[in-house]
Amino acid sequence: MVEQALTPPALRLPPAIQTAWWLTRPLSLMARCRARYGDAFSLRFIGFTRPMTLISDPEAIRALYTEPAHGLPPGRTISLQPVLGERSLLLLEGEEHIARRRIMLPPFHGERMRAYEPLMREIASAEIARWPIGRAFAVHPRMQALTLEVILRAVFGLDEKQTDDRREAQRAANLRELLRALLAVSASVRLQLRVLLARRSPRRDPLAPVLAIRRQIDQLIFAEIADRRKRSDLDQRADILSLLMLARDEQGEPLPDSELRDQLLTLLLAGHETTATALAWTIDLLLHSPPALTRLRGELRNAAERPGDEQAQSSAERYLRAVVSEGLRLRPVVPLAGRRLAADLDAGGLHLPAGSDVSPAIWLVHMREDLYPEATAFRPERFLASAPSTYGWIPFGGGVRRCLGASFAEMEMRAVLATIFAALELAPASAKPESPQRRNVTLAPRNGTRVIVRSRPIGAGDSEHGADRRPCGDSARRSLEGAR
Repeated sequence: MVEQALTPPALRLPPAIQTAWWLTRPLSLMARCRARYGDAFSLRFIGFTRPMTLISDPEAIRALYTEPAHGLPPGRTISLQPVLGERSLLLLEGEEHIARRRIMLPPFHGERMRAYEPLMREIASAEIARWPIGRAFAVHPRMQALTLEVILRAVFGLDEKQTDDRREAQRAANLRELLRALLAVSASVRLQLRVLLARRSPRRDPLAPVLAIRRQIDQLIFAEIADRRKRSDLDQRADILSLLMLARDEQGEPLPDSELRDQLLTLLLAGHETTATALAWTIDLLLHSPPALTRLRGELRNAAERPGDEQAQSSAERYLRAVVSEGLRLRPVVPLAGRRLAADLDAGGLHLPAGSDVSPAIWLVHMREDLYPEATAFRPERFLASAPSTYGWIPFGGGVRRCLGASFAEMEMRAVLATIFAALELAPASAKPESPQRRNVTLAPRNGTRVIVRSRPIGAGDSEHGADRRPCGDSARRSLEGAR
C-alpha cells in the first residue's frame, strides 16, 4: 500500500500575529511549529495572499532544489529589489539567471579566488590591532567594517590609502559611509513591517529613505565605472569589477553599466553583511565552547610554530573548515531560501501543488538529531570525518541558486578567524550565548557578540604591540596579480 502524500498543516493564528512572531523571534516560531506539526507546516504573513510552506526533510529539500524550473517567491523581490536593482543575480530567473551566473562565477573559484586570502588577512590584522584591551565591545560591527573593507578592495579595487588619485580616494571613503548607512536603514524590523503593511494600504513609500541613499551610491558606482573604462590597464587589474567589465555574454556583449551596478551592489551588500554576521555568530559559539576554542588555538599555534610541516598546516586548515561548517550549521545567517513551485512537489510524504510558495527552514534542517546527534551542541569535530550532507547542510541554499559567493565567504571566514585567534586571547563579555534578532533578511546576534580582549601575544597587532608579519600591501597585490 502506497502512503498518501499529505498537505502540510497551517499555524492557526492571525497573519498579523504570525508576522510579528516571525519578525521578532523566528527560531522560536519554527521550533514551536515543528514540535506541533512535524517536518512541514505553513505560515501566513500580512501582505501576502499565499501561505509559505516551510520544510525540513532532506528528501523534500532535494526534490525542491533539483527542479530548476521553480521560480522565486515574491518575498525576495519585495525585500531586495529596491536595494539591489531588478537585474541583480539574486532576482533573475531561469536561463537568464544561469547565463549571468556563468559570467560572474570565475572570480569566486580556484586560484583566482584564493589569491584574495592574503588581502583578507591583511585587513583582519589591521582591524584587530584597533581593538581595545580589557574593555567589552561588540564584535559584530567590527566584522561588518572588516568584511566591507574586503569587498571594497576585492570587488571594487578601491583603497584610498593606496591611490594617488584624490577622486578615487574620496569615492572609496564616500561609498564606505553610504553603504553603512544603507545597511543601517534597511536592516530595521520596523521598516520591514512598514513595507508589508504598505502592500495592503499603500500611502507614503516606506522605502523612501533606502532609495535616497541608493541614489547617492548609484552616482558613485557609475562614476567609478566611467573612470575605469578610461583606464588602459583594465586587463591588468585583478579586482572583480574589472573582471566583470571585461566579461562577455554568449552574444559577445559586455554587461551594461546599469547591470554592473546591480551586480556590484549585490556583491557588496550580500557578501558583506552575511559574512560579517556569520563571523560574529561563530566567534560567539567558540567563546562559549571551551573545548572547541582550546583545540582551535592549539591547531593554530602548532601550525605557526611549524611553518614547513604540511601535516600541521593541513590539520589546522581542516579544523578551521570544521569550525566554519559547524558555525554555519548552528546559526545559519539567512533563515529561508524559498521557491514558487512550477510543478507539483511530492516527496518525503508531502504533497504541494504547483504555484505553492515553499522554503527549507534552514535552521530546522540543521537541528535534526538524525543528521546531527546532540544538534544544539557546538561540535566542529562532527565535520572532520566527512563533508556536510548536500541537503542536510544548506546555509547557502542549494541547486542552481546556491549562493555564488559561498566558497569566497567560507575562505574569508577561515582567514579572519585564523588571524583573530592566532593573535588575540578573547573572552565572552557575558556568560550567556547570544540570541538572534532579524536584520532585513538575516538573523544577527541580538547584542552584537560582546567580547573582551584579554591580551595580545608578542608579535600580534599593530606596531605598539608588535608587528603582524602576514602578507600586506604590495605583497597582497602581487598575490592578486599573479592569479589573473
